[in-house]
Amino acid sequence: MKVKIYVTHKKGILDPQGKTVETALLSLGYKNISGVKIEKYIELEIDGKSKEEAEKQVKKMCDELLSNPIIEQYRFEVEQ
Repeated sequence: MKVKIYVTHKKGILDPQGKTVETALLSLGYKNISGVKIEKYIELEIDGKSKEEAEKQVKKMCDELLSNPIIEQYRFEVEQ
């Protein structure tokens, strides 16, 4: 099964990497942009599991390693 994981900042959390990219784009002349955010997209394969087992495993991976629950939130899709 293919799993797609999207990790984003929680509302109100500063994104210094996004701000740096935004500043660089503005300095390059792109004056009509704002609110740049740099977020994570992770794709992986899980073999030999039911969809329910895969979802449990992905949730555990996200909670333990792939996201920082203090400043980030995540969502994922499991494709069979």
